This record gives sequence, C-alpha cells and structure tokens, in this order.
Amino acid sequence: MIGYIHSVESMGLLDGPGVRAVVFLQGCPLRCLYCHNPDTWTTGGTETTPEALTDRLLRFRPYFSRGGGVTFSGGEPLMQPEFLAETLRLLHRAGIHTCLDTAGAGLGDYDAILHETDLVLFDVKHEVPESYHTITGGDIRRPNDFVEAVRKAGVPMWVRHVVVPGLTDASEHLAALEAYIATLPNVEKVELLPYHTLGVSKYEALGLPYPLAGIPPMNKEKLETWNRRLNEERCRNANE
Repeated sequence: MIGYIHSVESMGLLDGPGVRAVVFLQGCPLRCLYCHNPDTWTTGGTETTPEALTDRLLRFRPYFSRGGGVTFSGGEPLMQPEFLAETLRLLHRAGIHTCLDTAGAGLGDYDAILHETDLVLFDVKHEVPESYHTITGGDIRRPNDFVEAVRKAGVPMWVRHVVVPGLTDASEHLAALEAYIATLPNVEKVELLPYHTLGVSKYEALGLPYPLAGIPPMNKEKLETWNRRLNEERCRNANE
C-alpha cells in the first residue's frame, strides 16, 4: 500500500496534547480562502508505505513520554483513508497516541480510521451550508457525515475554528458557532485560531492569487473572551 506525504514535523507543540510528530498528508478537496498550505492541495508528494512511515515516526518515541504522540494533518488526511487507517493501526499496536487533524472532508468508510484514533481535532469551517461553501468551495454534508461517524465511535474531539477579520469574526457568527458546537459529540476543548498571513509566500511561489489579499492578521487578544466563553461549559463538566 502506497501513501503520499507532504512533510513530517518532528516536535509539534500545537497539534494535540504533548510533544507530537505531525504528518502532513498530500491532497485536499477544499480550497479554503485562508488556507496556508496550498502546496498540499494536489496529489503527489513523497511516496511511502504505512510500515516505512511508522518506522520513521517511532524514532521520535522518546519525545512522546509526557502525553505526546502522532498527529495526522494535511491537506486533508481523510483523502487517503486506507493508508491512514493502516498507519494508525500500526502506531496503536506500538502503543502510540494518535490524533487526526481534519476538516471532515474525506472519502470512504471512517470506521476503521476512528477505531485507531485517540483524538480528533475537528476544523469547523462554518456552520451555515452557504457560508461553508463560500469559504471552502465544498459541501457541508461531508463534514456532517464525519461528525456522525465520530459520534458513533465515541472519539474525543477538540474543535478548532479560524477567525478572519470581516469574514468569521462577527459576534453573531461566534454565537451561532457556540450553538453549533453544543450539538457536536464528545467536545473537550475549543480553540479559536487567529487568521494569519504566513502562507502568502506559498501562493506567490505557486503562481496563485491570494484570495484574502489585503486582509490583516487577526488580533489574538480579541479572541480571548470568546475562547474563555466557548470553553466554560467544558471546564464545568470536567470539574463535576
């Protein structure tokens, strides 16, 4: 079985609990306006097998001792379901904590993947179908199907949402997002992520127009109140 990866980050600190190796898989069906990895959109990348990738990742095992592990990101990792499921299985067999960073815009049967996944980082693009399509070019039914699979599997979830000035930063939208998150299964944590422009140079290198040219980065401090509000219920539940 062959899979295609874009890159591997050896000591990620922002993609799940603890110190993690982060595998960026190649391929994504979405074209998010604020995407900072356009170089992962197309197929291709570096060929590998689940066995070879697992052997590479196990070299980082000493860094996983305090609750770390391996996170699969992209691109959209669910675009390579068989390869992903087998690599997750091999990592689990080796006792490694696994995490899936996804927008839920994938292919195939999710059962085998979620059976070997300890945590889902769910990237919520928008809760309204029309706005979801405007931001991503995709169909919200795909992530909705993924959410139901997570509900069935009972896998814990951290919700992430990128906040873009003039696009997803209105109080009305964040309140609607709060209501949407309340319908999601097994949510342990919510992270509002401030939009940044670190990916602009990649668009230039690829000869692509940047969709949000002129939009400034989001002020992280402006999100603190909403981040606290969206996590209050989870904190109360954890202390009960």
